[in-house]
Amino acid sequence: MNLRKLNDEVFIAVDPIVRIGGDEVALLKRQAQANPRKRARICAHKTNEDTLHEMVIAIAAGSYIHPHRHVGKSESFHIVEGEVDIIVFDEAGAIVDIVDMGALGSGRKFYYRLSESAFHTLLLRTEFLVVHEVTNGPFLQDRTVLAPFAPREDEQLAARDYMARVEENAARFRGGSKSGDRKHD
Repeated sequence: MNLRKLNDEVFIAVDPIVRIGGDEVALLKRQAQANPRKRARICAHKTNEDTLHEMVIAIAAGSYIHPHRHVGKSESFHIVEGEVDIIVFDEAGAIVDIVDMGALGSGRKFYYRLSESAFHTLLLRTEFLVVHEVTNGPFLQDRTVLAPFAPREDEQLAARDYMARVEENAARFRGGSKSGDRKHD
């Protein structure tokens, strides 16, 4: 497959038929491990203006995804590899839902769709997460709202401490169990 590299995190599939397999996933994992934000993606859509955005994204452990929400958009994930907890927050930063996700066969949900504008983040449970994400375009930076209750990405120590608290709060939310997905079983 032919890829156009936009930067160390983003590749655009240029062929009219996009095919992603093990070689491309391995590339994404290497790229994610090597860059500071610990993630990389192949976009199947060609431009930010496309009305449908599909991406295969690799995220390495240690990546901080600032809790955020998308105004006027839906997003769905299909897990290709790894395990993750999607943490959903209210406006004040309290956890209101957790969706435990993993590849088919993991015993976790392998698909989710967030149809409303809710703050959310990811707690990776494996060394890598590879996910197929679909959302509606166009991509407009100002339509992504970063949660004011969480530290910025460039505040690395604060972000690490914050995610440790999220982990603790998630355990309390579950009542100490790891079975997860309490709200929507």
